[in-house]
Amino acid sequence: MAIEEPREAEMLRTRELIAEIAAFDAAEARIQAERARLYAEAYDLTQRQTDRLRDASTREREMPLRAMAAEIAVAKRVSDRTMQTHLFEAHRTVTEFAATWEAWHAGRVSRAHVKVIVDTGTELTEREARESYEHDVLAYAEKTSPARVRSYAEQVAEKLDPKSMQERHDDALLDRRVWVEDLRDGMSMLGAIGPSVEVHGVYDRLTRQGKAIKAADRAARRAAVEQETLDGESEPAAPGVPVDPGAGRVGANAPGWFDDRSMDHIRTDLLLDMMLTASPSVDSTAIDGGLGAIRAHVQVTVPATTLAGTTSGGAQLNGKCAVDPETAKVLAGHAPGFDRVFLDPISSAVLAVDRRLASAAQRRYLVARDIRCRFPGCRRPALECDADHREDWAGGGATDIDNLGAFCKRHHTLKHAAGWTVTQLPGGRLHFTAPSLLEYTDDPPPRVMFTPDLDNKPGDADPPEAKATAAPF
Repeated sequence: MAIEEPREAEMLRTRELIAEIAAFDAAEARIQAERARLYAEAYDLTQRQTDRLRDASTREREMPLRAMAAEIAVAKRVSDRTMQTHLFEAHRTVTEFAATWEAWHAGRVSRAHVKVIVDTGTELTEREARESYEHDVLAYAEKTSPARVRSYAEQVAEKLDPKSMQERHDDALLDRRVWVEDLRDGMSMLGAIGPSVEVHGVYDRLTRQGKAIKAADRAARRAAVEQETLDGESEPAAPGVPVDPGAGRVGANAPGWFDDRSMDHIRTDLLLDMMLTASPSVDSTAIDGGLGAIRAHVQVTVPATTLAGTTSGGAQLNGKCAVDPETAKVLAGHAPGFDRVFLDPISSAVLAVDRRLASAAQRRYLVARDIRCRFPGCRRPALECDADHREDWAGGGATDIDNLGAFCKRHHTLKHAAGWTVTQLPGGRLHFTAPSLLEYTDDPPPRVMFTPDLDNKPGDADPPEAKATAAPF
């Protein structure tokens, strides 16, 4: 009884803290939205001033906005260039995304949500398309984190954009580049913008090579410990013979190296090494072919209609970002196999995956349904997650798809160690109960549905743009 009372008091205080934080967040959102409204009004004022200078030079027409930005910047002690950008973005938000601004002002979404919605929907120039996009994405944004919203917003924008994904990808390819930014203490940052599949493939290959190096290091450490154990069991040194002060420490008699680098350090070293020498100059692994034999693994989801050429969108990389149709077709052409995913044509919920090997099939189903870690707000791809039992297997929980879900290592551990409970509802919806007894719900990621153009016949050389309504993905 003495233990239960403090626990109940702590749970109550946790709920109170969360409520107070939520109240401050709502107040902060309201203040930020009001400030954006004032910025938008200031921008609008400069546009009226500019309109009166129709016959002036370009330089003169720029002055009203630059002057306003400078005045506000001086008062706020920030850069006038930065302020000019703030004025433009605020005006765009308030005038072109009014519903999003209202939700921001009401505290239903944060500034980060607003930025994702506005940035992703900017290319939708037609008012009707933009309003449809905003209504759809805003409803989702009010239930989840900004990072999750971005992927869904990109899908919705793609569906409504009159330009095809392939056209936009081809335009974006013209912006690919590599740059260097010098930092402090003799360090610099190398950045690159390129096709998503290739960039993620580079990162995945570096990660796999890093894991191989770590595995080789662990094997070397084990061998050193075993050798030192054998050395310790040999005859003691004769009287008067000095004893090696390093004896008994791991690595004292090792081949000469142990790798204490983090994965980030290893990935960076490998990248620079391969870029400068074309292949790693030091390969400590024992795998066949060494690090050069390691290839990237990426998961791409492609609608069958995209492969058939009857639609022109919908492909995604690990549930993170869109993939252009031509790249998707090339990858599919070289893929050793496929996981076919059946979706409900109305709700888009995953119904089945058509392979029957029990454990492997269940994992494929989870990857297809959950896409990412199911803990609220997390975006770790399901491919990298554990298949977590809702009801612990040790407690009698079945290894059944209705009792499994994708949880990353961090949240898998947190769920068990911190006392979170999860109930699975129909359609893959998860109901979470926190240790404070506050409750949260997480739905499988929504999918945007594409339907073929009925006027397009199989075999057409240039299929017309797909019309987007509800159809199997």
